[in-house]
Amino acid sequence: MKITMPEKVKYIIETLMQQGFEAYAVGGCVRDMLLGREPGDWDITTSATPYEVKKIFKRTVDTGIQHGTVTVLLDKEHFEVTTYRLDGIYEDNRHPREVTFTASLSEDLRRRDFTINAMAYNEKEGIIDLFGGREDLERGFIRCVGSPKERFDEDALRILRAVRFSAQLGFQIEQDTLKAVKEKVEHLKNISAERIRVELTKLLISDHPEYFRVLYETGITKVVIPEFDPMMVTGQKNIHHIYSVGEHTLHALKTVADKSSGQQFSAREKIILRWTMLLHDIEKPGTISLGKDGQNHFYGHQEKGALTAKNILKRLKFDNDTLDTVVHLIRWHDYRFVLTPAGMRKAAAKIGKEYMELLFEVNRADTSAKNPERTAEKQEKLQMARTLYQELLTRGECVSLKELSISGRDLLAEGFVPGPRLGEILNQLLSAVIEDPELNRKETLLAMAKDRKEVQ
Repeated sequence: MKITMPEKVKYIIETLMQQGFEAYAVGGCVRDMLLGREPGDWDITTSATPYEVKKIFKRTVDTGIQHGTVTVLLDKEHFEVTTYRLDGIYEDNRHPREVTFTASLSEDLRRRDFTINAMAYNEKEGIIDLFGGREDLERGFIRCVGSPKERFDEDALRILRAVRFSAQLGFQIEQDTLKAVKEKVEHLKNISAERIRVELTKLLISDHPEYFRVLYETGITKVVIPEFDPMMVTGQKNIHHIYSVGEHTLHALKTVADKSSGQQFSAREKIILRWTMLLHDIEKPGTISLGKDGQNHFYGHQEKGALTAKNILKRLKFDNDTLDTVVHLIRWHDYRFVLTPAGMRKAAAKIGKEYMELLFEVNRADTSAKNPERTAEKQEKLQMARTLYQELLTRGECVSLKELSISGRDLLAEGFVPGPRLGEILNQLLSAVIEDPELNRKETLLAMAKDRKEVQ
């Protein structure tokens, strides 16, 4: 197949070659080109040392010069150019003690993680594939370069990356590589929470988030999210369910924010929805009970689950905005909408308008992973709730203090005394407006406030 590189990548490679050095596009960009995908990044490897690269190109940045990487700036774009290298002894299952430059492309490719990421390309020589990467792409395999045990001893993050790449590409992990994943999983304890969070998130927002199951089957979750494991062995003896808690979660995870939603979600929203779905029933194992009706119940799993999810997300060093949104959605994920205009106003007031569309999507995916004999009615009710909510938005009805036609400042101007009672009155007015939107007029609300002031 014909491979087309961006002109600036070609320029860097050709310029290095004209100066007597070897140079190639390498790694993920070559893999993606062979798969017919648009590479997100273009990495270049060369026999030139970092200092030689700096002499050849006018504008460079020493982004990782101790490891052989120089960033070449062309106009407003930047490209990482890395010298062929050998990694020294790894002391912490993540970082080599030292890096040695080499003049051998084969030695550089030999140190890389997986065969599909260990290919190089330039227009003069074509694809350089020393370890069967093209064949593994055709077979749909994730396979380590050389000994998988050695690769994972060197860098334990590769254990997670193996599963993540399989989810992104829809590939299987090759047998020996999978065996090594299971044997070396404890090494993940040496990897930072930030690195683990990044790999888990990339897996969850892939086309196959249900491959999270592989993390459980290989023992990875026991190290990185041990709270997940009880879900896989907790059954749900309940007319609304046909799966264990864990399998229900994986089915819902596959559905949320996918094409079946009929909606477009931003990258941030997709991350929020996938993490919400993964953790929404995290405390069902801890709240299971058997009722007099012979059915399993999970009273309080929403509130308890929100607290557990918060601890997990904190441990993984999530930003506060993502953490707070996921926790909020988990707390409200089982809310039962009252299908009247007033009922939807009350729901929006409790939950918050900024969360409603995300919560509807969580509800849709959650319902889709339950007993199919009972989902049609649930989805119909959910659609009714969405319609009522859209009508609420169209009418511009008030559901929060900031949408109320008067504020604390207005009441102070009328002689009200600052203090807790002022807030109480505003909340009473909001409750009245939620019941009857026609009351949301300044004069009406001022009169109502004065009546409440007189009876305080």
